[in-house]
Amino acid sequence: MSVVTQTSAIAGEPAVRAARKVHEISTLPQVALNIIRVADDPNSSAADLKSVMEADAALSARVIRCVNSSAYGLRSKITNLQQAIAYLGLKQIRNLAVTATVSDLFKAGDGVGPYRRIDLWRHLVGVGLCARMLAMRLRITNFEDVFLAGLLHDIGIILIDQHFHAQFVQIIESLQESATLYDTETSVLGFNHVEFGAALAEQWSFPDSAAAAIRYHHQSAAYRGEHIALVRCVEVANLLCTLKGMSSVGMNLLRFHPQTVTALGLTATDLKVLAADLDDEMSAQSGLFQI
Repeated sequence: MSVVTQTSAIAGEPAVRAARKVHEISTLPQVALNIIRVADDPNSSAADLKSVMEADAALSARVIRCVNSSAYGLRSKITNLQQAIAYLGLKQIRNLAVTATVSDLFKAGDGVGPYRRIDLWRHLVGVGLCARMLAMRLRITNFEDVFLAGLLHDIGIILIDQHFHAQFVQIIESLQESATLYDTETSVLGFNHVEFGAALAEQWSFPDSAAAAIRYHHQSAAYRGEHIALVRCVEVANLLCTLKGMSSVGMNLLRFHPQTVTALGLTATDLKVLAADLDDEMSAQSGLFQI
């Protein structure tokens, strides 16, 4: 089965056609895509990641500055990428670099109704942090992949905002609490942000785990694959952040699926503790929110 046919089966042909248009103009910086590709390759070394990142001096400086922030409590200052990668590892440096590059998508643009790009960015980072916290508490070993999946889960929204803005305005102005965001998107566009994001994830060669979270973060019960625990973590984190007032579009339009919480072995008390601890984590990682 071809890549296009595979993507069509997952996302739907309207989303695939729209994704092709966005893919052709390279919305994400090539350095970000290269960083994801290198870090996801089990044969890559620290030198490979360093080489890719050095192609963007400003990005390298941003990552080093973040590593030297109070969040990591270093006793001595990190002065170069080699030291940073040695200290934090490929996956965490990848996450910092992708966070820095993806944040550039949110720097311009006015709000529409309850929606603000800066609030969507806060939602994405919050979900990434919350999902990682949950994964660590559940002893899911690939917790840095969980963060990346959480960070990217709603990337379809910002790209619809940017590339189909007139329709996006219509979507936001049509939102009602009786309908989900993706139902409203589908009625206006013929596709929704999860389908669109999944199609782009395929075209941009995102890790399979991130692509799964993008496609199934509203319905992990429908996912059949090896990354089910990761997808469930992102779905629960998405719910918790939204309930804490950090929604993607300024309104709570989620449908709660208790089976996802049950499948992770979580109790109501666990969720309350996680939600409370998230505030401290977001404060400690405040540098990630800066755009």
